[in-house]
Amino acid sequence: MEIVLYPHPALRWKSKPIQEINDELRKVIAEMFELMYSAKGIGLAANQVGLPYRLFILNLSADPDLKDEEIVFINPEIFKRKGTTEGEEGCLSFPGMYGQVKRAAKIEIEAFDTSGECFEYSLDELAARAVQHECDHLDGVLFIDRMAELARRELDPVIGDFDTQFRRWQSEGRFASDEILKQEMINLEPKPRAT
Repeated sequence: MEIVLYPHPALRWKSKPIQEINDELRKVIAEMFELMYSAKGIGLAANQVGLPYRLFILNLSADPDLKDEEIVFINPEIFKRKGTTEGEEGCLSFPGMYGQVKRAAKIEIEAFDTSGECFEYSLDELAARAVQHECDHLDGVLFIDRMAELARRELDPVIGDFDTQFRRWQSEGRFASDEILKQEMINLEPKPRAT
């Protein structure tokens, strides 16, 4: 497992709801936390590790020793947004790149934890921003899509560098073609349970 960089097709994938919370999924989540901490991040969506699952993790402290700060959001749904705020965001799939993004100032979210228990949070400030950023990932939306056009254009050369690097990796065989990567995502999608 590794954090994929733009423009890996997984980053534009609309994730499918998780059908079963089991030990295999908990192992994936543990690996995601390890990757997130090694990259000095505060959040990571399943898409960012090439998995088409509606799942993301957060630890706003970014401190692996603060396990009680870890939150897992399985099949999250933001059901209320209020106000607007603008702030700087980065993304582990665009290392070293930052931009100003407008988000809702306050949100309410519902999700499931690793025990299958449903929970709700009312969030603001960094927590609200991080959750909206990660929820966007699950719909294949990136923070660059939320930036004002002028600010986004200023980053186009950097975004182009990410694209060039990824295409080079593909030509060197580090990554398969986009078509094969997309097929892998389809194969990994959670299948609805038979009723």
